[in-house]
Amino acid sequence: MTDLPDLFPGFEARRFPTRGAEIFARLGGEGPPLVLLHGYPQTHAMWHRLAPQLAQSFTLVIPDLRGYGTSSVPAGSPDHFTYSKRAMAQDVCDIMDALGHRQFFVCGHDRGGRVAYRLTLDEPGRVLKLAVLDIVPTYDMWHRLTPELAMKTFHWTFLAQPEPWPERMIGADAIGWLEDKIGSWNGSGAVFAPEALAHYRAFFAEPGRLHATCEDYRAGATYDLRADEEDRAAGRKIACPTLALWGSAGIPGKTGGPLAIWQEWCTDVRGQAIGCGHFLAEEAPEATLAALVPFLQGGGAP
Repeated sequence: MTDLPDLFPGFEARRFPTRGAEIFARLGGEGPPLVLLHGYPQTHAMWHRLAPQLAQSFTLVIPDLRGYGTSSVPAGSPDHFTYSKRAMAQDVCDIMDALGHRQFFVCGHDRGGRVAYRLTLDEPGRVLKLAVLDIVPTYDMWHRLTPELAMKTFHWTFLAQPEPWPERMIGADAIGWLEDKIGSWNGSGAVFAPEALAHYRAFFAEPGRLHATCEDYRAGATYDLRADEEDRAAGRKIACPTLALWGSAGIPGKTGGPLAIWQEWCTDVRGQAIGCGHFLAEEAPEATLAALVPFLQGGGAP
């Protein structure tokens, strides 16, 4: 994939060995460290419209999650830990250790948001501020499932089916599946830059990575859900300041109130809807920055 467009000019490209993978990341900017985590079915390229402004105030670390983009594709495990959000959060911690950042901000969209809040629960001393874009916790997605929500999120159950059925079905027209998903989840038509779409198509066309995305969702239905249930039963909450943003036309809006849900999980949370669909960073970059930057730059910076 070396011939793909460079969406982060001036940023360094590095690979980091972690406890279970080798992670590709882009590094740039100056200031307190901020990790940006992408979601399904995308790559780190989704941050290209926010990165230039964020890099003026933060040292950005923008990885591809394991199995995504150009990060490695570790073999799955029977308990689905390999593609759990806990394992992905460990990747982030290993990267930040290698860079010398004990504490940092983290912002995640979609699956990356699930990695971000899992990291915050597992390593509460490391995350100074958390921002989650267009998600509610995995626990609530499963336990609040309604007919309307199930129709909007059928991919959660489909991708989690035992291999190789989802892989075989999607593999018959992988790019068609990709484009249908991202097209149906945005709120305003063609919102993706052609250069970013080139990254998403290149990644999704590889059968091993398509399999990894299914493993991600299998973990979501098993390991990740159990981790959330254990935290819920133990009364553990996210202690750092948290910002929840969601698209007014996105899936979290169908859950009965995203901010109220996050208030059950956090001791200090604020949030708002952004006028867009699922892909806040690409559909509404200015509005997303207008909410995100003041939150990150408020009191408590590292």
